[in-house]
Amino acid sequence: MERTAVNPVTWSQQLGFHQGEVVSGQRRTLFCSGQTAMDPDGVPQHEGDPAGQLALSLDNLEAVLSDAGMTLGNLVRLTVYATDIDALMPHYGALAGRLAAAGVAPPTTMLQVVRLAVPGQVVELEGTAVD
Repeated sequence: MERTAVNPVTWSQQLGFHQGEVVSGQRRTLFCSGQTAMDPDGVPQHEGDPAGQLALSLDNLEAVLSDAGMTLGNLVRLTVYATDIDALMPHYGALAGRLAAAGVAPPTTMLQVVRLAVPGQVVELEGTAVD
C-alpha cells in the first residue's frame, strides 16, 4: 500500500492529521464501527473521564484492527465523536501521539454530538483502515 498526503494547507499537520490521503495498492479495506470506552463484557468504563474514555476507545479500535491483522498504521480515515469537544481537546494530544507513533496522520473529522448510544460515554472513534 502506498499513501500520499494531500495538504493544500499545513495547519492540520500540527494537529496530527492530513487534509487528505491518496491510497493506492491496497488489498483489503476494513470499516470499523464506532468504538467507545467499553470493557470486553460491554460495560461502560471511565464515566466522567474524557482522557480515560479516549484511551480505552483507541485501545478498542486497535483491538478491532488487530483482529483483522492490521494496526493503527493502517488507518486512512478517523472520525471522532464527542459530547463535549472542549472537554476532549486537552486530551487530544494523546490520540495524536499514538497515531504519530504508528507513523500515520489519517484525515480526521471531529464532531460534537448531543449524546452517544451508551449513556455516560463521551467519545467514540470510528475508523477506516486498508492494507
